[in-house]
Amino acid sequence: MKSLRNSVQLIGRLGKDPEVKVFEKSKKASFSIATTDSYKNIKGEKVEDTQWHNVVIWGKMADTAAKYLKKGSEVCIEGKLVHRAYESAKGEKKFYTEINANDM
Repeated sequence: MKSLRNSVQLIGRLGKDPEVKVFEKSKKASFSIATTDSYKNIKGEKVEDTQWHNVVIWGKMADTAAKYLKKGSEVCIEGKLVHRAYESAKGEKKFYTEINANDM
């Protein structure tokens, strides 16, 4: 059985075209996707809740993402959550969460 620890599966739409960066030995594509859930509140009104997720894809899949994904495209991704912390130029501690995709 595939490991379920730190596993994420999402279907959403791209907010903008993937950004591709080329490194010495690899390629990285990054983009954000929106997922929307809807429900009825206590008054019976339909409410939509949209969440944005940062996604990073490496290697040959980055080429595929750059070739086929465009703003508004629907995509299904599978990967793991990665949390990072860094210090800004102003000395503020910043936190960033992204999905490191291993399948698309």
